[in-house]
Amino acid sequence: MKTIISLAAACAAATAPAAADYPIKSADMTNVAIVAGFWLPRFETNRVVTVKADFDKSEETGRLANFREAAKRAKGTFKGCPFDDSDVFKIIEGAAYTLATHPDPDLERYLDGLISDIAGAQEEDGYLYTARTLGMEKVKGFPRTKMMGPERWSNTGASHEFYNMGHMIEAGVAYWQVTGKRQLLDVAIKAADMMDRTFGYGPGQIQRVPGHEEIELALCKLYRATGEVRYLKLAKTLLDFRGGGKAYNQNHLPVTQQDQACGHAVRAGYLYTAMADVAALLGDPSYRVASERLWRDVVDTKLHLNGGIGAHRHAVVPGFGSVGEAFGAPYDLPNESAYLETCAAIANALWNERLFLFSGDGKYMDVIERIIYNGFLSGISMSGDEFFYPNPLASAGGYARSKWFGCSCCPVNVVRFIPQIAQYAYATSGNTAYLNLFVASDAKLNLADGTITLSQETDYPWSGKVKIKVMPGKTASGQQQGKFTLNVRIPGWCVGRPVPSTLYEQTNPSSLANFKVKVNGEPFAFTPEKGYCSIDRFWKSGDVVEVDMDMPVKRIKADARVEADRGRLAVERGPIVWCAEGIDNDGRALDIVLPANAAFTEKSVDVCGVKMPALATTGCHVQRGIAKVKVGPARPVTLIPYFAWCHREAGEMQTWFPATPDVAAASTAQALKAKTSYIHPGESTASLFDGIFPKNGAAYDNHQKRCTFWPHK
Repeated sequence: MKTIISLAAACAAATAPAAADYPIKSADMTNVAIVAGFWLPRFETNRVVTVKADFDKSEETGRLANFREAAKRAKGTFKGCPFDDSDVFKIIEGAAYTLATHPDPDLERYLDGLISDIAGAQEEDGYLYTARTLGMEKVKGFPRTKMMGPERWSNTGASHEFYNMGHMIEAGVAYWQVTGKRQLLDVAIKAADMMDRTFGYGPGQIQRVPGHEEIELALCKLYRATGEVRYLKLAKTLLDFRGGGKAYNQNHLPVTQQDQACGHAVRAGYLYTAMADVAALLGDPSYRVASERLWRDVVDTKLHLNGGIGAHRHAVVPGFGSVGEAFGAPYDLPNESAYLETCAAIANALWNERLFLFSGDGKYMDVIERIIYNGFLSGISMSGDEFFYPNPLASAGGYARSKWFGCSCCPVNVVRFIPQIAQYAYATSGNTAYLNLFVASDAKLNLADGTITLSQETDYPWSGKVKIKVMPGKTASGQQQGKFTLNVRIPGWCVGRPVPSTLYEQTNPSSLANFKVKVNGEPFAFTPEKGYCSIDRFWKSGDVVEVDMDMPVKRIKADARVEADRGRLAVERGPIVWCAEGIDNDGRALDIVLPANAAFTEKSVDVCGVKMPALATTGCHVQRGIAKVKVGPARPVTLIPYFAWCHREAGEMQTWFPATPDVAAASTAQALKAKTSYIHPGESTASLFDGIFPKNGAAYDNHQKRCTFWPHK
């Protein structure tokens, strides 16, 4: 196996490093070791289980065979959907990141063989799209011919040609940075050169808008790796093509004029991320201003409590028409019908990281933290081989985790995102180090005057206590490094601000007094700067910073304009959103009332063999009958972390609890029962009286339990 090189060193070795970029740099993930605590099992499970499970499913479903067959030019042998190529690229990227910290010769040999198949599948001029190479646009009965279009680039709104090659570029850059091997990077360069020749405003070039954004941010990454400015210019050109099309794929206005987050949420998140990248690399503030303006729209009106975005599986949004997997109108934040795709949570995190790198403002890290502990983490099981596509905030029991999906973008996105959490934990700028996430870890950070090491000891997010050992290194001249600034993030939840807007607020807000800092045992007084405690001093090896954050249970209220949450309060402790599941509460959760003054104590619960904290409180069940509302007696209620729901059974789940019986009665099940002579398997008579009304009967609403009347003999 080749010697692992750091991602930063690989970029530094490029022929012409970027002349401009973000003023702040995320940590090199190869220099951050997760050593204990909450995230270590997640990282290990991703490395040991999820990578293999994703590759096994890709083999089982023909995704890997498509590359082998394309390399042989075996016409008509393609299986699946044309965008399945991207799944393989994402797994390779994730596998590369695991190699960065855990060298594995067997995995590397496997990847080398797969990459050889990919290189063989690439056409002579650089085009790579196995469905077309295998001639599927001419195969009678192939269901995706319309998606593909009759020839290259003829239907870029749906074909995912750009999208596939974007993920291939990201995989190629990652594998080269980690192993030093160029084969996949060369495939990426060949594809990018082909696209650069094809698209633009020059003679013979064409103007096409990528229907699913991704290529734009990938080209920025390729520019950083190679220093080839043509790739950066192409990224900007593809952004500038937009305007005059559909809002579904953010093509309704030029990107610098957009001010409302709309359309498909994953596509939007990738686009807004790329806008920030182009702004940083070209020094053009118009793209940054637009990206930040769109971010403001999301956090003010379209962000769910779990950090998810993309409220609707399908909806008609005023001003934007009929859209799927998409943002709704402002404050349209449903709970049970919420879509909130796992990929959208990842896209949201990528976007917020970029905006943090511009500004050093902790509000962006507040959003990332909400995502990674809630809306993203619910999308991957603790076993590492079962997944959610949507991540709703309530369920009548129609959800179950799956090993795979027909469209499996989420499982393969998970495998590449988890390792990146390490780089989010720390950042640097000049002689300033940022500690963004509280993760038990050791980090080597390169400051202007030399390298320092930070070691965190913490049981966060279950505890608010963090110990940070600081070890300065040597300067370039060999002197002991001493003076630098350590910025320790002050989480918004700790000081009364769950999100960086008034969309959600604590009913009894915390204050800055809940965040206490000591340096070498002595209290440290500070004034927050952009959400950070800034410690600027001469450091000695072995200095210790202690952070103590109070973690009381907090009730959260939504803006009154969020209709779905009126009269309801959620429960948070630290960065964790909590929910009730039927399995812990007599089989019912949707009809639980938790008064605003409910008291909570901590207990523990076993979820699939994992012991984790739970909250115990007292509430009641409320049912609506024909003539009256039935309010049950006070009874114990158990809450578990939202990310752990639906591991034990596919039952009811609730996060936004009615604070009074009348609110519950307006939406909870009637105390009625029915019998049938026959019922279709999977349906339930209880759904006749569950008080939940589907917006329509179309297939995209079929996750909800139903009871269908039909003739039966």
